[in-house]
Amino acid sequence: MKYQAIAAHLLKSERLRGSLVQIKPDATDFPKKANPMRMSRYFLPVLKETPREAQIVSHRYMLQAGMIKQASAGIYSWLPLGFKVLRKIEDIVHEEQARAGHIAIQMPTIQSADLWRESGRYDAYGDEMLRIKDRGGREMLFTPTAEELVTDIFRAHVTSYKDLPLTLYQIQWKFRDEVRPRFGVMRGREFYMKDGYNFDLTKEDALHAYNRHLVSYLRTYERLGLQAIPMRADSGPIGGDDTHEFLVLAETGESEVFYDSEITDLKFGDREIDYDDKAACQAVLEEFTSRYARTDETHDEALFNEVPETRRKVARGIEVGQIFYFGTKYSDAMGAMVDDGKGGKVPVHMGSHGIGVSRLLGAIIEASHDDKGIIWPEGVTPFHVGILNMRSGDEACDAACEDLYAKFTAAGLEPLYDDRDERAGAKFGTMDMIGLPWRITVGPRGIKNGVVEVTCRRTGEAVEMPAADAIAKIQAIYAAL
Repeated sequence: MKYQAIAAHLLKSERLRGSLVQIKPDATDFPKKANPMRMSRYFLPVLKETPREAQIVSHRYMLQAGMIKQASAGIYSWLPLGFKVLRKIEDIVHEEQARAGHIAIQMPTIQSADLWRESGRYDAYGDEMLRIKDRGGREMLFTPTAEELVTDIFRAHVTSYKDLPLTLYQIQWKFRDEVRPRFGVMRGREFYMKDGYNFDLTKEDALHAYNRHLVSYLRTYERLGLQAIPMRADSGPIGGDDTHEFLVLAETGESEVFYDSEITDLKFGDREIDYDDKAACQAVLEEFTSRYARTDETHDEALFNEVPETRRKVARGIEVGQIFYFGTKYSDAMGAMVDDGKGGKVPVHMGSHGIGVSRLLGAIIEASHDDKGIIWPEGVTPFHVGILNMRSGDEACDAACEDLYAKFTAAGLEPLYDDRDERAGAKFGTMDMIGLPWRITVGPRGIKNGVVEVTCRRTGEAVEMPAADAIAKIQAIYAAL
């Protein structure tokens, strides 16, 4: 069988999300009774009615699919399905940061106001900052970003240029008190964010860190199934002159964007980049930023008009990340100095780099859905395949579904088994809503004929094949990632 051949070929070296996948499509020694992730035992509070408060697709589908529940304005509880996707996105972000040589830390969510006064940002930041006091009357704040805190860590421990370059990052909950939270996780008050900070001896080194982050972000977004376009942007309260936002084109985007359509033809693909190679990283930056692409805040009509008219595009975009170089703004203010190797001390050059991890989940849905529900890209799907039992309680159907589950699990994949005693329409509707990219349907007629039905959520194409071929097909798809 062709899919078995593909799976067998991939056995030797393919990796699935960083771990070796053992593919055994022909194994016969799997346990007949497994403990599958059954829909009947899973907490999946799917809503039948369209939530009235949801104004955009991602918010509506996240509520309907039982992924989140609003706790208060702009603040959400993440339910099991949503939490699984959030963790899948987080894992990819961590993997790509590690690939670029960046080091993970964890900083507190509550910061002292004194650090922000030291940098001069405490009063300047505005009403989005949630200011609080502890029982001793000390002024504190809930982290909106962490330039001050990470600079304080750096200055306490690094004194020599020999310890540079250094990039520290975290993935952590942040809070910004939006005046009008809306659109679910796309514009909430509490959000999950990767924020990274580079420390370098010179501006040239810091701009290489900037380029390195751009490369790692391009890889990250493509692994998530997104095309995120780097666009010249405004630095806002972070500061600095060099900054790009990464935006996903979508009708519901909060920003108006102007771009040369040629940029949408660019793909990073599977190319390998040496992150220590300054020329290689600079070349990627030039490739992806040389064409006109700007947000409304930095739009230049005269420059835009130089683009051939047929390629001038105006659309809306969802911001999913931003990179900054801001020089010595914080190191000057907070005394983050290093020995320069020449007998003197100099302030380090810095930048910060963010990815909206929770916002990405909404952006993926905005970019990948239809009128039936979500369509997850394979890289972030909460479950790799859905197993739908058309006749729960039928001995042959139950046994076939259990066997499929056991074999997928043994191959390192996560199936979701719909074993509920529900009508077929309800089961299909739930599977379409939650958006698993592949579904295997098991029914009495198929069992009699020795086949199951494999359905692609994105195209709707359904093909009947023996169960062994179905298993090998799904394994090969994910191993190829």
